[in-house]
Formats: sequence, C-alpha cells, structure tokens
Amino acid sequence: MVDMLKILITSAIVDNVVFIQYLAICPFIGMTSDTGKAAGMGIATSFVIILATAVTWPIYKLVMVPLGLQFLQTLFFILVIASLVQLVEFFLKKTIPALYKSMGVYLALITTNCAVLGVTINCISKDYNYGESLVYALGSALGFLLSMVVMAGVRERSATAKIPQSFKGTPILYIAAGLLSLAFLGFKGLIK
Repeated sequence: MVDMLKILITSAIVDNVVFIQYLAICPFIGMTSDTGKAAGMGIATSFVIILATAVTWPIYKLVMVPLGLQFLQTLFFILVIASLVQLVEFFLKKTIPALYKSMGVYLALITTNCAVLGVTINCISKDYNYGESLVYALGSALGFLLSMVVMAGVRERSATAKIPQSFKGTPILYIAAGLLSLAFLGFKGLIK
C-alpha cells in the first residue's frame, strides 16, 4: 500500500508529465486559455491515459513478450491509443456536445499526445506490475489534469494583470510555464 501511494505521489507531482518530463506541451499551451476547457481536456486525456495503460500493459506482457514482438511496442501502443481516443470522441460527441465542440481539433490530438504514449511506455520501462502501472497512470493523469488547471488559472489571472507590453501574450505564457516547472522541480527530493 505504501509503495502504491509512493508511485501515485511521484507520478503526479515529483515526476509530473508536463512540468518535469516536458510531455504534452501542445495541449498545455493550446487548451489552457480557459479553465473549463483545460479541465475538460485534462479529464478526457486522463481517461485515455488510464485506459491506454490498462489495455497496453497486458498486450505487451501477455502477447508481445511471448511472441518476441517488443520491437513493435510503439506501433502497437499508438494503435491502441488511437482507438481509445476515437471511443472518447464518440462518447463526448453523444453525451457532452458543447465540450466536444469547444475542444475542436485538440480532442483528436489526444491521439498524438506524447503524455499518453509516454506513460504507457514508462510503465513498461519501469517494470511495474499491472496494479502499479494503473496507479502510475492514475498519478500521471492527475498530474496532467493539475498542470492544465493550474496553467489555465495563471493565464486567466495574467489577462487582468499589469504586464509590460513586450511580455504580453506568448512570452508571459512561457515565462509562467518555466516558473511553474521550477516550482515542481522543488518536489524532486520529496520521495526517494
């Protein structure tokens, strides 16, 4: 139980997929202009991260390893992720059309979101068992959601802040992202 909690905290905060591993920068920059959109994108991506890990781990361990197909890991995982994103897209279109419409092209881009692929590959490379992989995926998903919502809050606040003209827009966005990364780097020694 302690190990699972350690994996959860490490993947969510200490090794955050956005601020520490620098994955998923495209949706981090593109979908954080509004807290609602950022939260929706974070939840949709989190769902895909957890589901992709739940599907890819058994495929890798039970099919690919026995058949000696480990070299096809990236291809198999991308196919699984693309299929899962199509399911999420279909679900959102039918149940929450407003969120589906507001996400636009970024919803389809979950397929190419390197955080999803990165988490599934990290579970294999860290040699986690199935339970540990799911906890790692949950922590990474929560870390992604946290980074999206925090950055959306910072961006909304910066819209009303007095910012020098030369820093308005994209420059202040990257400065804020860098400062948030430095803040998360402070957690590096939290768990050993």
